[in-house]
Amino acid sequence: MVDMRTNVNFACQRCLQPLRLDPSFNHLGEHTLAELSLPIQQQVVGDIEPQSGSLEHLVPPFRLTDSANGTNGFMVVGDSGETESLSHHLRVRATLFDILSSSSSADHPLCDECTDTLLMLMDQQLRLTESEWSDYNEYLKKLEAEQQQQGNEDVELEILAKELQDVKAEEERMISELEALRKEEAATKSAIEQQERERDRLQSEEERYWREYSRHRRDLMLGEDESRSLDCQLAYASSQLERLKKTNVFNATFHIWHSGHFGTINSFRLGRLPSAPVDWSEINAAWGQATLLLTALARKINLTFQRFQLVPRGNHSYIKVLGQNIELPLHCSGGFKFLWDTKFDSAMVAFLDCLQQFKEKVEKGDSGFSLPYRMDRGKIEDSATGNSYSIKIQFNSEEQWTKALKYVLTNLKWGLAWVSTQFTKDDIEH
Repeated sequence: MVDMRTNVNFACQRCLQPLRLDPSFNHLGEHTLAELSLPIQQQVVGDIEPQSGSLEHLVPPFRLTDSANGTNGFMVVGDSGETESLSHHLRVRATLFDILSSSSSADHPLCDECTDTLLMLMDQQLRLTESEWSDYNEYLKKLEAEQQQQGNEDVELEILAKELQDVKAEEERMISELEALRKEEAATKSAIEQQERERDRLQSEEERYWREYSRHRRDLMLGEDESRSLDCQLAYASSQLERLKKTNVFNATFHIWHSGHFGTINSFRLGRLPSAPVDWSEINAAWGQATLLLTALARKINLTFQRFQLVPRGNHSYIKVLGQNIELPLHCSGGFKFLWDTKFDSAMVAFLDCLQQFKEKVEKGDSGFSLPYRMDRGKIEDSATGNSYSIKIQFNSEEQWTKALKYVLTNLKWGLAWVSTQFTKDDIEH
């Protein structure tokens, strides 16, 4: 048996929370139900429905009276009187909720929180609707103002027609000017093309000019380099010429000096000592150099020797006796045969005679010239001591023969110095 004091709970159609209805819903008259059955503005609710979807749960609408027993799934057990009373109350409430659900897009019943949320959304929609109504109202006023001004459009239309004619006339004038400008543009393009061709020609000429300039510049640089090279060569040749002018060829070619007890010519020793047995090849080379020197000195002063002719042949030089076809060798190989061969001594005596002829020739041209050692018939005398030394090696000591040869080279050195001095002056004067 169900206690009548126990209230039947409904579930909120939004959040599905159980509801306890107010006791005032237990007694609803027909007038109240008729008022509640009147339709409400669907537009407002319909616009709110999409926003109400933001609620936590959405339950599809259903009608409580469509359930099997009309009691929303409840079956009342108990006395028939109590059952009919409870069933009647449930049917009244279900009918109330169905009316509310059909009149609105929101399903009923709703709890207080869902109702407040729905009211808040409806207030927002109301404000948006009022704002749109205000915009529409202003636009309506603007349209009414434009309709009032439409009466003046005819006058303005005439003005615009006149302005249109003026604009057309201006357009025709502008078209004619455009045609003139097009002709001028064509002429300008033609002139530009001509100038471009001229520019291409000038560029080609400029490139050719620069190529020629580069070639001439390279030739100029090569010429300048060659000129500087020739200048350097000329300066070097001039310096060499000056040096050669100041250089005595005889002194450079024939260097007469001494090495201990030996007189030397071009580093060849002339003479022989027991303590220093000079090789005969060196002695022969020294006689060859002395013969060549005396021949050069005689040629320089235009001297032709009488009775003899000097023939310089290196270490095989000899003296030819004029008119007799005899050759006197100024070279020797030593040995036993040398002790009995007098041709070598005769050659040295002949050489001393030629040197004496050179002295006499020079003294004719220069009275102040004199040699340090006097020469006479194969002997050479030291005027400082009065001692004389034979130039022959036969029946003579090697010491005295070596000293006589040293004096002979000294006289040659003096003659060389005189010729060098005289002919150097002549070259400078010329």
